Parts: sequence; C-alpha cells; structure tokens
Amino acid sequence: MERTMRVVTLLIRFLAIATITFSIGLCNGNLGWPPLCKESERQALMMFKQDLKDPANRLASWVAEEASDCCSWTGVVCDHMTGHIHELHLNNFEASFESSFGGKINPSLLSLRHLNYLDLSQNYFNETQIPSFFGSMTSLTHLNLGCSWFDGVIPHKLGNLSNLRYLNLSGFDISNSNLKVDNLQWISGLSLLKHLDLSSVNLSKASDWLQVTNMLPSLVELDMSDCQLHQITPLPTTNFTSLVVLDLSFNSFNSLMPRWVFSLKNLVSLRLSDCGFRGPIPSISQNIISLREIDLSYNYISLDPIPNSIQNMTGLKVLNLEWNNFNSTIPEWLYSLNNLESLLLSYIELRGEISSSIGNMTSLVNLHLDGNRLEGKIPNSLGHLCKLKVLDLSENHFTVRRPSEIFESLSRCGPDGIKSLSLRYTNISGPIPMSLGNLSSLEKLDISGNQFNGTFTEVIGQLKMLTELDISYNSLEGAVSEVSFSNLTKLKHFIAKGNSFTLKTGRDWVPPFQLEILELDSWHLGPEWSMWLRTQTQLKELSLSGTGISSTIPTWFWNLTSQVEYLNLSHNQLYGQIQNISVAPYSIVDLSSNHFTGALPIVPTSLEWLDLSNSSFSGSVFHFFCDRPDETKQLDVLHLGNNLLTGKVPDCWMSWQYLSFLNLENNNLTGNVPMSMGYLQLLQSLHLRNNHLYGELPHSLQNCTFLSVVDLSENGFSGSIPIWIGKSLSLLHVLNLRSNKFEGDIPNEVCYLKSLQILDLAHNKLSGMIPRCFHNLSALANFSESFHGSWGLNEAEFTENAILVTKGIEMEYTKILGFVKGMDLSCNFMHGEIPEELTGLLALQSLNLSNNRFTGRIPSKIGNMARLESLDFSMNQLDGEIPPSMTNLTFLSHLNLAYNNLTGRIPESTQLQSLDQLSFVGNELCGAPLNKNCSTPPPTVEQDGGGGYRLLEDGWFYVSLGVGFFTGFWIVLGSLLVNMPWSVLLSQLLNRIVLKMYHVIVEYV
Repeated sequence: MERTMRVVTLLIRFLAIATITFSIGLCNGNLGWPPLCKESERQALMMFKQDLKDPANRLASWVAEEASDCCSWTGVVCDHMTGHIHELHLNNFEASFESSFGGKINPSLLSLRHLNYLDLSQNYFNETQIPSFFGSMTSLTHLNLGCSWFDGVIPHKLGNLSNLRYLNLSGFDISNSNLKVDNLQWISGLSLLKHLDLSSVNLSKASDWLQVTNMLPSLVELDMSDCQLHQITPLPTTNFTSLVVLDLSFNSFNSLMPRWVFSLKNLVSLRLSDCGFRGPIPSISQNIISLREIDLSYNYISLDPIPNSIQNMTGLKVLNLEWNNFNSTIPEWLYSLNNLESLLLSYIELRGEISSSIGNMTSLVNLHLDGNRLEGKIPNSLGHLCKLKVLDLSENHFTVRRPSEIFESLSRCGPDGIKSLSLRYTNISGPIPMSLGNLSSLEKLDISGNQFNGTFTEVIGQLKMLTELDISYNSLEGAVSEVSFSNLTKLKHFIAKGNSFTLKTGRDWVPPFQLEILELDSWHLGPEWSMWLRTQTQLKELSLSGTGISSTIPTWFWNLTSQVEYLNLSHNQLYGQIQNISVAPYSIVDLSSNHFTGALPIVPTSLEWLDLSNSSFSGSVFHFFCDRPDETKQLDVLHLGNNLLTGKVPDCWMSWQYLSFLNLENNNLTGNVPMSMGYLQLLQSLHLRNNHLYGELPHSLQNCTFLSVVDLSENGFSGSIPIWIGKSLSLLHVLNLRSNKFEGDIPNEVCYLKSLQILDLAHNKLSGMIPRCFHNLSALANFSESFHGSWGLNEAEFTENAILVTKGIEMEYTKILGFVKGMDLSCNFMHGEIPEELTGLLALQSLNLSNNRFTGRIPSKIGNMARLESLDFSMNQLDGEIPPSMTNLTFLSHLNLAYNNLTGRIPESTQLQSLDQLSFVGNELCGAPLNKNCSTPPPTVEQDGGGGYRLLEDGWFYVSLGVGFFTGFWIVLGSLLVNMPWSVLLSQLLNRIVLKMYHVIVEYV
C-alpha cells in the first residue's frame, strides 16, 4: 500500500513539474510545440515592412533571420495555442510626425488569415487611399485607421467585414482631411458593429447617413463630428437602443434640435456642440436617467429660461451650454444638481445674481460663468465648493466693494480646498486681500485684467502650493524683493506683465523655484541684466518686453534659451551685434524695437517666428536668406522691416516654402522681385513698401494664391498692373501699389477681387477710365467684416497692418484693419466720367479720385455711399451742380471738391456747411460755407446746366429794342447823310444814348 502511495505521489509531482514546465515554455516561447511563429506569416510581415516608411526605425526587431520569432516582434500578438498572428498594434503612440509610419500598405497582410485586430492609427499615409483589400480580411473584428492621413474615397468593400465590432476611420480635422464617401450603404452590413468613428471624414454626399446608422442594432458609440453634415431628418422609429455615446459636433445642420436624441434611454454622453441648432431644447423624457454628459455649446439655442426638464437628470456630471442665447437668470432648480462636476455656462447672456444655493453643489470641480451679465455680490456660500479646481467669473458686472469678500468665502476649504481660481477681467478693484493667504491648497491663481492696486504683498508668498500665478494687467506697483518668493518653491508659471513693479534682489540671489514660464513685461528690471535669470534652466517661455534693459545680450543668455519656445525681448534698449540665435525648435523670437547693429544673425532652420523689426540691422540680406540652400526653413512669420538692410532681394526662396508673413518694408533693398518668390505658395502677407525696387512684377507671384495683403508702395515698379492679380489672387483684402510707375488701364480683372477692402493705386501713371465693374467688389459693397489679419502662436500674437491715406493724412491701421474700407486712385492720368456704378460701393469709407482728368458730373447717387468719411474729387474737370443726395453723407468729415468746374448752390446740410471753404474753392459755387451768396439772378440771363447763359422770359423786350434800334438807326442815318451838319449833331446824340444803354446792360449782366 505504501509503495502504491509513493508511486502515486511521484506521479503527481511529475505531472505538476511537467505542467509548470509546459506553462513556462508557453509563456517564454521556448517549446517547439505548438509553433509560435508561422513561416508564411513571418514572410508576410517582412513583405509588409519593405513597403513601409519607418523613419524612427520602430520595426527594428522585425528581422529576416529564420531564428527570429515574429511573435516577439514589436506590435505583434500571437495566439499561444495556435501560433497564428491575431493582432497588429502599429499605432503611433507619440502622435509625432517623426515616429509615423508612411509609404504603402502591402497586400501581404491578406496572408494573416487569423488576424482579428489591426491598428494603424496616428500614422502618416499621405495621399494614399485606404486599401480596398482590407475588405477581404474577414476575420477582422477591430480596424483602427484613425488620424493616419489617408486620402480619397473610403472603399465600399469594407462593408464585407461582417465580424467588425470596432471601426475607426477618422481624420485629424476636416480642413486637413481629404477622406470622403459617396454613400454609406456599405455600412449596413456591419450588424455587429459597436463602435463607429467617422469624425472629420467628408460625409456631405451621404444624405442617408442617419437612416443607415439607425439600422445598426448593436451600435454603442457613434462619432460623426466635423463631417460636413447638413441634414438631420426626423426618425419615425428610433433603433439606437444600445447607443451610449453620440457625437455630432461641428456640423452645420442649421435646424431645430431633433427630438429623438432626447429619447435614447441608454444614452450616457450627448455631444452636439457647434451644430447650428436653434430654437428651444426639446422636452426631455423623464425616463432618461442615464445621461452623464450634455454638451450643447456654440449653438443658437434661445430659450428663457433654461429648461427645467434637465433637473430630472440627477446623475448628470457635465452640463455645457456655453455660447448660446438664453438671456435669463440662473434658475433655482439648477443648484439642486449636486452631482455636477462641470457646469459650463459661459457667454449665454445670464443676468441677475448668483444665489447662495450654489453652495449645495459640493461636487463641482469646474465652474465657468464668465462672459455674462451677472451682477451683485459673490455669495459667501461659494466657499463651500471645496472640490473646485477651476473657477472662472471673468467678464461680468459683479459689484464687490471689498475684494477680500471673494477670498474670505473661499478660505474655509482647508487642506483639500480650491485648486484654481480665475477672476480675470471682472474689473475688481482694491488691494490684494490678506485673506488670500488662507487658501493654503491653492495651486493656480489668476487675477489678471482687473484693477487691483497696491504692492505685491507677502500674502502671495504664503501660498506654498502655488504652481501657476497670473497677476498681469493690473495697476500693481512698488518694489518686489526676494522675500516675496521665499516660500514659492513649487512655482512653475509666473505671469505678471502689464504692471509697474520694480524688482530688487541681491546680485547673488538664487530663487527657490525653477520656472517654465516667466513674463515680466513692463517691469523695471534694467539697465543691467538680472543675474538670477542664469539659474532658470527649465524655461520654456520668457518675456521681458519693455523692461528698460540697456545692454548687449550676454553669452550666458543664449545658453539659457536653448530650450525656450517663446522669447520676447522687444521694446528695450538692447544694442550690439547678434551672431546666433539659440532657441528650441519651432520657437517664436521677438527682438523688435531695439538698437541692434551689424548683419542679421544666423537663425535655426527650425525657427517658426522671427521679428527683428525697428532696429538698425544693416548690410546685405543675401547670407541670411541664401546660406544653407538645401535646408528647408520652417519660418512662418518673418518681420525685418524698418532697418538699414541693403542689396538685392535674394533669389533663393525655394527653401522658404512655409512663409505666410514676410515684411521687408522701409529698408534700402534694390533690384527686381525675383521669380523664385513664386515658391512661397503659403504666403498670405507681403510687405515690400518703401525700398528701391523696380521692374515689372514677376508672373510667378500668381502661384501665391493665399495672398491677402500685398503692399508694394513707394518703389519704382513699372509696366501695367498684371491681369493675373485679379485672376489668381482671389483672396486679396489689401492691394497697395501706391507711388510707383505703373501705367496703362486698370484691368477689369481687378473686379474679380471679391474680398478687396483697400485698393490704393495712387501716384502712378495710370490712364483710361474707371472700370464700371467696380461694383462687383463685394467686400466694399457689403457692411460685414471680412478680414482679421492676425497670426497667433502660443503667447505671441501678430496683427496685420496696412497704410491708407485718408482725410489727407497717412494712417496706419492694425487692430481695426478688418473694418477699414478705402479706395485711392489719385494722382494719375485717368479720364472719362465717374461711373454711376461706383456708388454701389455702399461700405466704402474713403474715396480719393483727385488729380486726374475726370469730366462730367458727380454721380447723382453719391448719397447712397452713406459710410463715406473722406471724399476727394479735387483737381479734375468735373462740372454741373453738387448732387443734392450728398446731404445724406452724415459721416463725412473730409470733403475736397476744389478746382473743378462745378457751379450753383452748395446743398444745405449740417455736414456740408460745417466744412472748410477750401473744400470748394476753384469752382463757380455759392452758399455756405463760402462767403459768396447765391442772390437772385437778373431778369435777362440765367445760367444753364452746362455752364452757359440763356435769356429770361422778359429778355425779349431787349431783343426787340435792339432790332428796332438797328432798323431806325440806318433809316435816319441814310436820310441825314446828305446833310452833313445835321448828321454830326445826330451822331453825337446817338453816341451818348448807346453808351448809357451799354452801362445799363453791363450792370444787369
């Protein structure tokens, strides 16, 4: 018996050891059975790899040696029992271009017959179509091609993948995606599909999108955001019984909100942001208790008040109604949603006060009430919201006599209290309250854009947990010492620009923090550099604009900035030469408005933004632009204007293809505009004003089809205005060719420029007539703003500028450029009549046609141009009367009609009579503001419309008198000629009568 037991025990131990060994072998792939890598599948993967572009060498483990086990390769998952490849995880985790796969997808994947999971998302298959052979990989249950830059029509064969549970074909955004469908019927066969993501795919031709997706019974998540959808039809029967997530954001339905979306009983997340929905929110079924997120932001929903049907959703976590038109008070029932974590009610015209009941919403983490018309005092109960991480009450009308009331109500939260506080632009005044120091857990503090005054108190130094501090754009002043920062060991972001602080620290001071963002614009730091800056080696953003530094840039500074992504040292008194600029890749550098001299510095090819304007850089620009011709420059914005640069405009623009803004104005550049500038196909703004350039414009510029602003004024360009400007540059908003030598007619093609807001062709040699088609310049005919002209990258913002001579003064427009609309054709040799069609430019604010050879009358409908502020028709040959409609120009503050052939009375209006007499000199005009009265004309003559004279009705008497006198004179004279004495006496008498009549006639005339 004992022997039998021993045998059984040994057998059990053997089986246990064998089992463990077998299991370990399976896990480590050391056993030969079952095989862990099928040779045919390994070969298929190698063929697949050969057609891929792999710049980061992510597939280094995929090698051809037979000993290499493909189941251990990167991204490959095998079945441990069969050895077949089941999953390929080849998505780009880092989502960076440098680590993206590209190239082509080899059909060898068809050999992986057991593959059920394929993920190629976040890669860069630029301009290649999704392979149609994917539709033959019927074992797939999971296919993710999202955000991989595929192109063209999605193949219908994907509808053969009847086992699919997950399908993601999304793009990055619709503006960068060329992925589209011609219909969605192929989806109807995917009956097992649970997750469908077609976001940023062009579905504009799929009018049946809703009917098709409604027939997918297993669908749990549907994402069709940003798909150019335009219709959302009613559903007679809603089959979305399993739907949990619905995202239709960023489409253009422009309709009432559909009722069926609020009847989906299992729905947890509803996202309908920026869909153009209008009208009320439909009534919400009481059976819907599963909703946790509602996002209806950026629509035109108008309802007063917020619908109380939402109050039944007691489990709601996120409610986002931002940017709608509610125009109501905050309803009391809203405060009962005590499970809400995010309440976003920004910019919806809320009015009234915040109720003290807000203290019941103790779960709130994010509260946004900014951009409304809320008023009154901030309730003390706000201090009960101890879980808050973000609070934004900016841009309201709160009345706070004592700013400390805000902070006192928030000081009760204890160690787990509020994490973030934003009071931007609430116009709160007074000193920074001492009670602020009680917020011991505060991590982020933003009180920017208010009217806080006083000094940088030590209370801020008590906030030991503070990581982000923004006190910018207040009225704070005084000295700041190193004591204020002694406890701020965790501080990462310190933004305090727009105040009048003076920093006073010891030369050897070492701050207790390592900052990532430092912005001290307008502080008093100079004239020497603050040596403590040398210790801040982690800086990503540094802005010291207008801080009074008067020095050269020290060598150690460029070592400090090697990781900086935003550098602003503008508006100081920095001088000396700059050899190199050392910053992080894709950075922004603003060194404008200083006193630098010498040649332009060497800059990294990866720099994205550079402003060296308003300084004294000199020398040729050749080396700056043409050195390293084989390296593509990443610069997007380049401003070198207002320097002393010389030489020709370089002919090496081939490597500057990313430029969108180029400003070389007010230098001493010479020569022609080179043909290679046509390579700047992304260029939006070109400023070459006030140089010494000449010649004709190269036709290659017609390749720059994104141009919005072109300023070539004050040079020596010649030839005719190119026809291609109107044909190719259809996005032009500003065209300034002033003070050059252009000649010939204005081409009719200029009328194609529908977006043109400023046209300045003054001081050239243009001839011909004003094109009658100018009324087609729709941006000058419509009142809507159509031009923004600004560039924004991170902290930097660059505003477009344009110069327009209006009211006789040269004015530069920047921030309000989008509202400026003017036309100047003065000082040319143009002739003919001013076309009546020109008065169709109803939005025009400034019109100058002076110093030409225009004839005829002022257009009778000139009064239709009611927005005119400046009008100059002087120094022409216009005749006739001033049209009565000119009295409608109530905005007119500058008028010049001098030195024409105008006649008659100046129309009476408050506006015209308030103008200077010089506006009307050199004409035959009368009436105020001239001193010449318009008296009643004599009965003999009347001035006609053409400037001549005609006889009055009673003038016939004088005609008859003349004829009678002529006849009688010769009868009497003839009879007396034979009697000389009598003839002499009679002759003397007649002379006296004639002289007297002559004087009478002269007086009347």
